[in-house]
Amino acid sequence: MATGEVGEALRRLGIGVTAVRLYLALLELAPVPLPELGAATGLDEDELAAAYAELVEARLSSAATGDGEAVAPLPPAAGLQFLGRLRAAELDASCITVAGAFDTLRRRRPAAFKNDLVEVVTGEDIGPRLRQTWAGACDQIRQFDSPPYFPIPTATDEALATLTRGVTQRVVYSRESLEYPGNFRRSIEPCIAAGEQARVVHAVPVKLIIVDDACALVSLSIHEVDVHHTLLVVRPCGLFSALVALFEQTWQNALPLYDSRTPPPQGAAAPPQRPLPADRRMLALLAGGVPDEDIARELGISRRTLFRRLEVLMTRLGATTRFQLALQAQRRGWL
Repeated sequence: MATGEVGEALRRLGIGVTAVRLYLALLELAPVPLPELGAATGLDEDELAAAYAELVEARLSSAATGDGEAVAPLPPAAGLQFLGRLRAAELDASCITVAGAFDTLRRRRPAAFKNDLVEVVTGEDIGPRLRQTWAGACDQIRQFDSPPYFPIPTATDEALATLTRGVTQRVVYSRESLEYPGNFRRSIEPCIAAGEQARVVHAVPVKLIIVDDACALVSLSIHEVDVHHTLLVVRPCGLFSALVALFEQTWQNALPLYDSRTPPPQGAAAPPQRPLPADRRMLALLAGGVPDEDIARELGISRRTLFRRLEVLMTRLGATTRFQLALQAQRRGWL
């Protein structure tokens, strides 16, 4: 790799220009006594001491003993992690400082920002705004999910990437979400497998995404003609607090969908064998109240095959009704 690229990478991590020059020379000459390194880089004694101390503090170089012993670069993994965490902490502190200054201004002059609490986004601007806000989540995303869906082909991949970053996702799905052709297998199930917390209700009161405690996105789509024409961006205010309360109340009343990572409850009887993925999908759809025809279509089977699978599962779990089937499946951690 070119030394220029290495130097630029170190500068982006916060290493000073002189220390970068010294480190590049160290890579070429090590092991080498520190005075010889200074002579090779043209640094005087004070400059050499300050720059090398910076490398030692960053855990990129061995400590100089001062008795002429040779110095050398250290394996960079630990040092780079240290610098990365340090820069991240500095960036977080800077963001807090700037945001705090703005909030102070907003509190001093509320009249100047009264129109900024609710923003209206329309037409082709909706998709990019949804993606931008979702990608900016730091802590958690809370969502009411229901058709019609805005056409974002990468939506599932972006949701999975957010989960990978450690952002908590809690989603309340409407029954229509589970009935929407291909949506359960293509979008819902992969997100649950990746750690999403999912619940279902018959119908959600509004299409909603709450990102951290920063903003709420409210869709005003016209369901009858499937037109996605207006999105409201609501920032912290009384309306925002009401939307958060609405989500939390709905979440408490919703029925959990299965989580493929959750073990059976402690003390539950172990089933003779784990259910097939298709059977778990079928149970989740049943628990969500999806009609038999839509479940069969989602699984790609006939209604007759669906009924046979249900009979087999009911026999395995000792259930005589669908209610008992759902109850026994949940007790065994299948839902």
